Amino acid sequence: MQNLPLVSVICISYNHESFVVETLNSVINQTYSNIELIIADDCSQDQSSKIIKKWIAQNNLSLTFLENKINIGNTKTFNQALRIAKGSFIIDLAADDVLLPHCIEEQFNAFQHAADSGIVYGNIALIDENNLFISDYYKPSDNPQSGNIYKMVISQSTKICSVAAMIKKEVFEKVGYYDENLAYEDLDFWIRTSRVYNFQYIPKILVRKRELNTSLSAHFFKKKNKKTKKLQQSTYQVLQKAYRLNYDKSEHKALLQRIKLEFRQNLYSRNYNYLLKYLYFYIKVTFKSL
Repeated sequence: MQNLPLVSVICISYNHESFVVETLNSVINQTYSNIELIIADDCSQDQSSKIIKKWIAQNNLSLTFLENKINIGNTKTFNQALRIAKGSFIIDLAADDVLLPHCIEEQFNAFQHAADSGIVYGNIALIDENNLFISDYYKPSDNPQSGNIYKMVISQSTKICSVAAMIKKEVFEKVGYYDENLAYEDLDFWIRTSRVYNFQYIPKILVRKRELNTSLSAHFFKKKNKKTKKLQQSTYQVLQKAYRLNYDKSEHKALLQRIKLEFRQNLYSRNYNYLLKYLYFYIKVTFKSL
């Protein structure tokens, strides 16, 4: 067991006082033994920081705890923690989600059978604030893929289950850290990474992910909402970057699927500024796909 590579779990907390202890316990109770836990609180307005310090003391742990004096956002906070992470593998964990006991062991074993992959990812059980089961993230019809999944990622036909992912540290060193200019980080990172690395899907539930009204994902479809506009602006920027990364007509056709989806979502959320932008973008990519 001493020869196992170090896995760095970066746990980001922001107003997670009700859930953070369960999350942190799920990390230290893993069947995989060689884990570095880095906790970062992004200037929470609740008692999260105080609760984290108490948990560290009660468990007599020696670990890195970063406390932001101002709120800088999840992306910058993660990058800040990543720069000091010592592990060969990285897990990006929100402080309201829960790793199942075998999660890291399953992820590491998947890498043993897919050494050429940069990322392994699994399925998730969605839960509510009371730990009640909502649904599995992936249904059998979703068909999450392994190998070269670039077209799957840019078409958004099947979304990557990010909180159940383990990432080789070398991936960040090669494709870059999270883009701090974006309102959310995962889609852009999956696109950049899948252009260079293979992915490996693990057909098992590895994590319980909490769905809350305050979750970032809950703001993507709200009408006339400032946060929604920022998210949609970032999505547009990410898809423009994907367009420049595309190699051939088949990839442009895959991107067209996502552009149509975003057009409908902007129409639904009444973000009319982007409707015309996506229309022009759709025409531009269509010509490239012919």
